Amino acid sequence: MSMQLPSGMDDEDEAHPVSEINVTPLVDVMLVLLIIFMVTAPMMTAGISLDLPKTAAAPLSPPAPPLELSLTKDGGVFLDKEAVAKEALEPRLAAIHAETPDRALHLRADRGLDYGEVLRVMGLVQRAGITKVALVSQPGGDPPSAPGR
Repeated sequence: MSMQLPSGMDDEDEAHPVSEINVTPLVDVMLVLLIIFMVTAPMMTAGISLDLPKTAAAPLSPPAPPLELSLTKDGGVFLDKEAVAKEALEPRLAAIHAETPDRALHLRADRGLDYGEVLRVMGLVQRAGITKVALVSQPGGDPPSAPGR
């Protein structure tokens, strides 16, 4: 902290500290840091130069998009926007699972649909062998209440 003394040095006058911050050292340090980051940033993105080996393996294919299984309030069942009879749902899901065993399923059920019906369909999905199931919902619902309320 610096002190500024008045020009007339009287014994009775007290020295008052300067309440202003000297920003020159701060600006100097910030400019040095900026230059360091500007110089090192291109080196960080370049990575390490390697001579990678060649392979005859097929490139990885992206995973298949998930199946969309929709249940309407009036009891309709749709598999990827195509109507499916309830009796034909399990064999159809089993056939799809046999073709692509790692394919996921997104289950969309109407809000007014009976909970038991949703569980029945989830049982069909499980019996068909599909284990990756996600329930689709709309964002913005009521926040979950705290336990014990």
